[in-house]
Amino acid sequence: MPYITASIIVQLLGMAVPYFQKMQKEGESGRKRMNQITRYLTVAVTALQAPGYLAGANQLAPGALPDTSFFWVSSTIILVAGTMFVMWLGEKITDRGLGNGISLIIMIGIISRLPGALLQEFNGRLTDAGGGLVVFLLEMVILLLIIVTVILLVQGTRRIPVQFAKKIIGNKQYGGNRNYIPLKVNAVGVMPIIFAQAIILIPVYIIGYAQVESASISGVSAAIADYTGFWHNLFLAFLIIVFTYFYTAIMINPNQMAEDMKKNGGFVPGIKPGKKTAEFIDAVMSRITLPGALFLAFVAILPSIAQLAGVNSGFAQFFGGTSLLILVGVVLDTLQQIESYLLMRHYDGLMKSGRIKGRATNSPVSMAQQ
Repeated sequence: MPYITASIIVQLLGMAVPYFQKMQKEGESGRKRMNQITRYLTVAVTALQAPGYLAGANQLAPGALPDTSFFWVSSTIILVAGTMFVMWLGEKITDRGLGNGISLIIMIGIISRLPGALLQEFNGRLTDAGGGLVVFLLEMVILLLIIVTVILLVQGTRRIPVQFAKKIIGNKQYGGNRNYIPLKVNAVGVMPIIFAQAIILIPVYIIGYAQVESASISGVSAAIADYTGFWHNLFLAFLIIVFTYFYTAIMINPNQMAEDMKKNGGFVPGIKPGKKTAEFIDAVMSRITLPGALFLAFVAILPSIAQLAGVNSGFAQFFGGTSLLILVGVVLDTLQQIESYLLMRHYDGLMKSGRIKGRATNSPVSMAQQ
């Protein structure tokens, strides 16, 4: 998690700070320098978060942890060293394997909880009050449909046709071909959910630390903190929609896309190059972002809906939220890289019919490393 936080910070700096923007344009050397900065920032973030993590563990089990300076310092060092080891392991997987190593480690951490949660749900449904095997099979069908729908969300694109002008140099003709700009329906992945989940609990923490005794304020805090409550999910969905638009506006620059297209002799059929093209791309992006934001908000609150429907809390986490989006995104990304490798080696690919279209960059790490 500290590595993901550091990656997000570096990515945001690359959008706002000219120094980092310059590094992004320097190719491989700039990427290596940004990765090095991410590593140093990961160590700093871990050192800051480790005492808070220990304090939280001490609140869950008061008196279980020794209250000595040596314990706090040594435990902080151990947490920093463990984070550095996992970060190194992930980078080695990236260098010597297929896919993003950190993303694969995160995916394995999420999917390792699935067998236990599935067994617990199965045993719970076999009881007299559980509904029986039919209800369990119905849950599996609903989960499968949700996974298929999330895959459609992750892979959904709106293709804008781009025509390139013909150039005749000597006896050869250059250009004249037609390509497409794929604009993803969900171009920001799980970032809006991560930001929304972090921000929605800030008022709760502030009220808790301030020890406010007002009944009305305490009631608002309790309503926001209730994971399955109406107000918590309403505010969470609202924040996700806002952050989806905000993050899309930061990540996708229609003016830069129109300018690059114009420099390369490309144009959208029926649209004037330059400003008109930028306005057209911005309008298309705004139209496809709204359904993507609404569906992303719905996916984020699906675990709460599943829990209210009687699914146990551990298994309900796989019905949506960041867990399901990360799983789908990482699996699609890894399959796409495997297929690209097989095709490069002159194999037929993973499937006889169809191809895994696009590169699914919906895990937090791969989003932050673009």
